[in-house]
Amino acid sequence: MITKEDVEAHLKMVIDPEVGLDIYTMGLIREIDIPDDEHIHIEMTYTTPMCPAGPAIQDAMREAMLNLGVEHVTIEVSFDPPWEMPEALKVMMGL
Repeated sequence: MITKEDVEAHLKMVIDPEVGLDIYTMGLIREIDIPDDEHIHIEMTYTTPMCPAGPAIQDAMREAMLNLGVEHVTIEVSFDPPWEMPEALKVMMGL
């Protein structure tokens, strides 16, 4: 059985090519729903609505889920609320 922790671990391997950090640590992942071992629904956001890396990030997410053994991945992008940098990331970056 695939767990949320399994999905999170694989998403931590997906790097935002513009920032060089993983999308999970950046706080881009909002929700993970695993109705069964063959389907995963991920709600996410980008740092900006016009993120040029968006399609590449989604492709990398799908590849990460394939590596987990999941072929049916639905990715929903939402900008409500807008992305805000997580406090832990601010600390990591010295902000």
